[in-house]
Amino acid sequence: MKTITEIIAPLPGIFYKKPSPESQEFKKEGDIVNIGDTLFLIEVMKTFNSIESEVSGKLVKYTLENEEPVNVGQVIAIIESES
Repeated sequence: MKTITEIIAPLPGIFYKKPSPESQEFKKEGDIVNIGDTLFLIEVMKTFNSIESEVSGKLVKYTLENEEPVNVGQVIAIIESES
């Protein structure tokens, strides 16, 4: 049975899929994710906060595009795992 986990924004700010403009994305849709893997950053007042996965599975999708604003409680990513 598959379990769907929504990754929720813990703080407001700007969503980033990459550590820098020249870098690759932390994870792409379809990638395998392990507990503790960095999924994305949220920037608040020039401070970048790394958001890590609390589950293992496959990154199904991001709900935002890079550099979009995000609000607290907003779903940012969906991970599918086997139970």
